[in-house]
Amino acid sequence: MSTSSSDTPTAENLNAANPLLASSGLPRFAEIRPEHVGPAVESIVARCRQILSALESDDAEGWDALMLPLEQVDILFEYGWSPVEHLLSVASTDELRAAHEAVLSQIVELRLQLRQSESLYRRLLRLRDHRDLADSEARTRIVQRMIQSAEQSGIALQGDQRARFNEIQQQLSQLATDFSNHVLDATKAWSLDLTDSASVIGFPESLRRLTAAAWSRVAENSERAAATAENGPWRITLDQPCFGPLMEHSRDRTLRETVYRAYVTRASAGTLDNGPLIARILELRREQARLLGYDCYADLSLSQKMAGDVAAVQQMFDRLLQASFDRAKRELEELTATAAELGHDGALAHWDVAFWAERLREQRFSFTDEQLRPYFSLDRVLDGLFGLCERLFGIRVQRSADAVSVWDADVRYYEVLNEAGVQIAGFFLDPYSRPANKRPGAWMNDCIGRSVTVRGTRLPVAHLICNSTPPAGGKPALMTFREVETLFHEFGHGLQHMLTTVDERDAAGICGVEWDAVELPSQFMESWCLHRETLMQMARHYETGEALPEDLYRKLREARTFRAASQMLRQLQFGMIDVALHHGYDPTGGETVFDVERRVLSITSLIPPLPENRFLCSFAHIFAGGYAAGYYSYKWAEVLSADAFAAFEEVGLDNSEGLRAAGRKFRDTVLALGGSRHPLQIFRAFRGRDPDPAALLKQNGL
Repeated sequence: MSTSSSDTPTAENLNAANPLLASSGLPRFAEIRPEHVGPAVESIVARCRQILSALESDDAEGWDALMLPLEQVDILFEYGWSPVEHLLSVASTDELRAAHEAVLSQIVELRLQLRQSESLYRRLLRLRDHRDLADSEARTRIVQRMIQSAEQSGIALQGDQRARFNEIQQQLSQLATDFSNHVLDATKAWSLDLTDSASVIGFPESLRRLTAAAWSRVAENSERAAATAENGPWRITLDQPCFGPLMEHSRDRTLRETVYRAYVTRASAGTLDNGPLIARILELRREQARLLGYDCYADLSLSQKMAGDVAAVQQMFDRLLQASFDRAKRELEELTATAAELGHDGALAHWDVAFWAERLREQRFSFTDEQLRPYFSLDRVLDGLFGLCERLFGIRVQRSADAVSVWDADVRYYEVLNEAGVQIAGFFLDPYSRPANKRPGAWMNDCIGRSVTVRGTRLPVAHLICNSTPPAGGKPALMTFREVETLFHEFGHGLQHMLTTVDERDAAGICGVEWDAVELPSQFMESWCLHRETLMQMARHYETGEALPEDLYRKLREARTFRAASQMLRQLQFGMIDVALHHGYDPTGGETVFDVERRVLSITSLIPPLPENRFLCSFAHIFAGGYAAGYYSYKWAEVLSADAFAAFEEVGLDNSEGLRAAGRKFRDTVLALGGSRHPLQIFRAFRGRDPDPAALLKQNGL
């Protein structure tokens, strides 16, 4: 990892013993302790306020005069605060949480102070018309976004309104942290131990190994004997690598019902109940939006996005709902008929759908997820992924030869080299599920942002986080095909962060990219999982090295659109619930958030929800993540990504020269330009026209 060592904003007074007070190189994750957090934040806040004070008393004109000091602030956050929030997600402890909560209000207050500085705001307004921006669309967009951010951070508010706005920001930050912690704690708190082999009938071998390993981890701290995959005991958890396969394969319907009910009621009772938090979050967001002059939070959120307004989002919902609803209804009828033929009596319940869908898929395509799993060992999959990126984008990915400080022994660090063999980026990969201290899901976060200034070049570094099935029972990490797709998805985000050629930090990589366009590269990369050359390169049996049989490859491709309408409907549900909660809903009225959810489900769900369903209590994307009034972005960006992949289909997926040319063009536009231009302009630069939703419908067989 190569970064400039000259831009050390606090070099003269850093405490070298505190890893959170570094300012160059990679973060020293293994050294970070909860007791470092308080002193680091105290130092960061003091230094940032010094920088702000100097800026507010300086009238120097031009880009560097304003932006170089602000980059110093960014670097202080990058090394001193971002690692703390990162560790909360991947290596959480009670002590770290307490340290984080103790200083969170100081961080929120500082960020508000920076965004609400009237002196900085006036300098931004002057800079907008400065000659330094005349020939730079990237700089123009950055300044316009910073002005918008200041305005949406309450710069125009005075007196009591400003104080109230700031109070809301503090409360929302704390509520988001509490929400996320409750989901993690509720997921970790629930388990079910099985000792009777009849209870695990239908479990694939990988699930037996996983659940036996979960039991054995608990047994390590007691005098109980370790479990075996064959004889148990088996510990069932709500972590996705356990929950998903269990719902698909367990032949014990009562067990499926028990686990499903636990899953959809997570964080909805007792001290971990997120219900009151949701109501409060929505109430505060609505008040915040109205203080800024917007009717509702959705209008505030969409003012920053590619779609622009709720009407455009609703238009997409209507088109995709119309294309998928009747087909999804037929898919459920077909599933019900298949279940009846195989002995199921009556209508299907929620805990039956995944099970019978897997039986229908096995029947139709004659393969199971478990037949595929031995062909997808993590290292082989990574080889296939990196090989694809080398062919398309001309980059080489290699494991770092240097010792790198990591937060868990399973974390790896990789370097990314360009065609000349020069390092241009790096990334941490944290591949496995750790339900005890790592939140569920998969994500990419920036670790270090790229910038090129008079102080030197800082290379981008990414965090790539998955929750795939870990090694167990003496076997390597063997992935489901969905886990393979998830890895490709997150790597797509990473590529946009790492392959940026924008020099300005605030428009490099994913910075400044409208939220509803940021999923384009990730979903684009998923499309390559079924590309013959890519798949055959990575799909090798972990024991024999044998390639995936041709008939299995064909069936996997044919299964691509299996129940595609039902999957489309599920994603539309999430997006429509999100918009309904943030547009037109009055959290102080008589209708609860669960009433709103049921109202949306009445037009999108083919099976009525359980009366006790509390899925919203674990919907961290919109209550603890960045997707509030933005969950629709997955589908919005899927329209873009499907159309982008169609460009490669048009040159021929077996045409190596055509793919290489299209790949370099995609690299030099979508991946390189980041937030330096509007996403529609970037899409046009790659595709030569506006996006067409027809490509997505075709890709889904609709």
